[in-house]
Amino acid sequence: MRLTAIILLLASVATAHAQNYPSKPTRIVVGFTAGGPSDIVARIVAQQLTDRLGQSFIVENRVGATGTIGAEIVAKAPPDGYALYLASQTTHAVAPYMYAKVGYDPIKDFATVVRVVHNPLLMVVNPSFPVKTVKDLITLAKARPGQINFATGGIGSSPHMSMELFKQMTKIDMVPVHYKGDGAAIIDIVGGQVPMLTSSMSALMPYVKSEKMRGIAVTGLKRSTVAPEFPTIAESGLPGFEAALWDAVMVPTGTAPAIVERLNAELDRIVRLPEVTDQLRRQGFAVATMPRAALMAYIRSEIAKWRSVVEKSGARAD
Repeated sequence: MRLTAIILLLASVATAHAQNYPSKPTRIVVGFTAGGPSDIVARIVAQQLTDRLGQSFIVENRVGATGTIGAEIVAKAPPDGYALYLASQTTHAVAPYMYAKVGYDPIKDFATVVRVVHNPLLMVVNPSFPVKTVKDLITLAKARPGQINFATGGIGSSPHMSMELFKQMTKIDMVPVHYKGDGAAIIDIVGGQVPMLTSSMSALMPYVKSEKMRGIAVTGLKRSTVAPEFPTIAESGLPGFEAALWDAVMVPTGTAPAIVERLNAELDRIVRLPEVTDQLRRQGFAVATMPRAALMAYIRSEIAKWRSVVEKSGARAD
């Protein structure tokens, strides 16, 4: 009887806590720099949550180790709903298999809340580079094995891994040049020091529109709604090729189900608002929510896919 009473008391406390949530500021941890794709998404979401729930949702950039520092902070935070993490392909499907050790398990240490966006990357070249199509690139790379460089925003980043997948599927030899962020890589693409780059559409489209870069293809299975003029790599002769940026809100395992469901309902509602969808679209993002159970299954499939790419590439970050 006493044990039953204790269990009921704890359950009632948890329910009351969830009903009063949030009662203080909440942090949304992003593992990447301010102004980057994940940061942009987080700030749009944070402002909407603040407006709707009456408490501040504050973006906290905890940069380093390919996003794993921020992920570890949230994984080890109290599971009370006041520490959210904006997870990505990099933090959950790549980095844990590129480092000898990270301080979290991408499945066991997190509960899914909602996927916010899912976007293809854009492959671009310097206008002077003699490539206008994916077929051109494959032909040139096979004629010049190991002689063509491509820029990345960092080892293990989504742009880096997308090109490693491209190399593996086409059986070509190209050499990555890693920069500390997209900004430095973009400068060298525009300057012609490195001929090509694959990165987020939000980062690259301004340069494509100003003709400082030439867009070649997108990495999704379908053409992007943001820039439908670009073919997919899959339709350009590499069936099945897909590499996408995605951002999903997660909380530490053990967070009260009522809090998780509250966040899920609010975020799902927020990202479907026309003004939010339009705001994200203007930044190059496509809203792509999915049920929580489906999201966990999706993340497991991403882990299986990208772990294999990492292992075949030999990429290591330590």
